[in-house]
Amino acid sequence: MGEAISQWSNWSGYVTATPQAFAEPQSLDELSGAIRNAPGPVRFVGTGHSFTPLVKNDGTILSLDRFEGLRSHDPEKLTARVGAGTKIGALAKLLHGVGQGLPNMGDIDKQAFGGALGTATHGSGITLGAYHTQLEAMQIVDGRGAVKEFDRAKSPDMIEAMGASLGAFGAVTEVTIRNVASYRMRHRRWTAPIADVLAQFESTMTAHRSAEFYYVPFSGQALLIASDITEAPATVRPPTEDDDAVTTLRKLRDYLSWLPWLRRRLIGSAFAKVPAEDYIEEWLKVFTSERNVKFNEMEYHLPFEEGAAALSEIIALLETRFPEVYFPMEVRVVAPDNVWLSPFYKRPTCSIAIHHGVERDPMAFFNAAEPIFRRRGGRPHWGKMHSLTSRELSALYPRWNDAMAVRREMDPDNRFVSPYIARLLGVAA
Repeated sequence: MGEAISQWSNWSGYVTATPQAFAEPQSLDELSGAIRNAPGPVRFVGTGHSFTPLVKNDGTILSLDRFEGLRSHDPEKLTARVGAGTKIGALAKLLHGVGQGLPNMGDIDKQAFGGALGTATHGSGITLGAYHTQLEAMQIVDGRGAVKEFDRAKSPDMIEAMGASLGAFGAVTEVTIRNVASYRMRHRRWTAPIADVLAQFESTMTAHRSAEFYYVPFSGQALLIASDITEAPATVRPPTEDDDAVTTLRKLRDYLSWLPWLRRRLIGSAFAKVPAEDYIEEWLKVFTSERNVKFNEMEYHLPFEEGAAALSEIIALLETRFPEVYFPMEVRVVAPDNVWLSPFYKRPTCSIAIHHGVERDPMAFFNAAEPIFRRRGGRPHWGKMHSLTSRELSALYPRWNDAMAVRREMDPDNRFVSPYIARLLGVAA
């Protein structure tokens, strides 16, 4: 079952690993055996869309790709049992086919659903939670290879302890999720001066079911996106040109680095002329878009009321000290939840994501931006680049010690503890 691979890397290529073994178990029995017997430590991989070294280790990497598909569904309760290895895009089509829909989605659908759950991946909407808020039950293989089942009705604390698990509690193989009836959405996109958006931040981000915006460096303009449920018939979605736009921004940076005033003028002028969008489509065709131009990313989750001021500081930092950055910033909002290691635990959240093209090292910019996020109470996205360890993280999560106690119970021999996980969670490897 296990085989050596020369090297594994995440989607951006920033994180690499050379494990002793790489395996793709075909069944629960094979997975249990690998967890017990494969060279340790053991880490799990989906599609590699995390930018932190959650997978990186020199023991064994286990792919859960074979644990996929729609296992069952309840049309009355609007729940579905799905394999955790199912890619989000495929899951959306499967659910839509049985009349169900995910309440919300992020802007990328390539991740394995289990990986999205484990890293607290999210979309945007002040009343909409991250993917893990849909959890009703989970099947998980613990550190000694035992297959365990937990459900919200009988074991609510276990669901909340492991809702965002980082692959450190066990291998999540199946989950039951609570969905909504399939729906259509009216999607609108338009530009507005960033100064106006920041001045009206609360109303802008709460006026629609789903609201977010992008800020393009040196443009002075925000690209706002809002979506609301509608019963109106579908219309035609215009073609997406996001990747082309990012490539153009990179060229403007390269050609006009010695004329920053002209770069600002050209970007601002072009951005203000971006045509507005307004269309209606089925939910699974609205939230996501292609992301083929690779980048590295840092994202922090701040108290909602800190969002506008934090973003203003980040923009000033970038445009005065880091003119090489051309990727847009992404600003979203997320509802509070009760999952112990969720960055959205007990507070409405503004999420700010900053990006850097893979052709240059992002760390100077990210290291300069991180103190701004931290001063304002930010919690890092588990799958996005940050420098925090258990010392800082334990102070940000009121149920940290409770979560770590459950982790010890699920993995008493620390089979899932790589050097990175040891630093992150404060566990002896």
